[in-house]
Amino acid sequence: MAIEILKNQKFDQERALYNSHGIILENCAFDGDADGESALKESSEIQVYNTFCNLRYPFWHDHDLLIADSEMTELCRAALWYSDLIRIKNTKMHGIKALRECSDVIIETSDILSPEFGWSVNGITMKDSSAESEYFMMRSQNLQFENVRFKGKYSFQYIENAIFENCQFDTKDAFWHGKNITVRNSIIKGEYLAWYSENLTLENCRISGTQPFCYCRNLKLLHCELLDADLCFEKSSVDADITTSVVSIKNPASGVIRVPSVGEIIRDDADSRAEIILDSSSL
Repeated sequence: MAIEILKNQKFDQERALYNSHGIILENCAFDGDADGESALKESSEIQVYNTFCNLRYPFWHDHDLLIADSEMTELCRAALWYSDLIRIKNTKMHGIKALRECSDVIIETSDILSPEFGWSVNGITMKDSSAESEYFMMRSQNLQFENVRFKGKYSFQYIENAIFENCQFDTKDAFWHGKNITVRNSIIKGEYLAWYSENLTLENCRISGTQPFCYCRNLKLLHCELLDADLCFEKSSVDADITTSVVSIKNPASGVIRVPSVGEIIRDDADSRAEIILDSSSL
């Protein structure tokens, strides 16, 4: 396939580059008075460098897409939908619903400011990036995050098969109904973490916030700090090795919780049978 290079051009017409294949855009812009949508819809083998995206729906139903050193503004709504084999580097993604129903996605050294980002994505790697969103990555599968800073509510709900390493999350209601998730060497701040999750493992993490880990199945905490946490583990099956004192534990269903000390252990449910072992040597 012959490669066509487009430089220093502005596109504002409806479907300006529709059904393009094998093109490189350099220092271009999707912007202008015509206010056209869907610039590169149904395209493949597209490389986009230093490009300003200020119009709606530019990358729908695309295959083999590279975006680098570019900007998607607040007006660039729903930028990437129904696309696959996507690589994004050094890019601002600032429009609502920027990524949805895509697969095989890699995002590196990028900045995301996008409510409802990443819904129903299958196979996403994110590294060395920051994100602010609500309902971030909902119902996505096969996630691998490394050195990602996130801020926002209702993150990672209903996700499956995920690994997070060296991340920082300032969130609430995170990991609800999530399945098969591992979080390592990370900081998680938020309320009501991981309710209704299944097969969630946290290793060497610092976790803070009220009422974490309720109604969980097969929850594991390995050498974790649990700060300012009260009413923990209600109705959960849990194997926890906690290195800090905990404010209160309420009616854990089954398993073992090892903790230096607990301000209050609440047992007002006959089905609460988890063993709580107080071991100050872990302080």
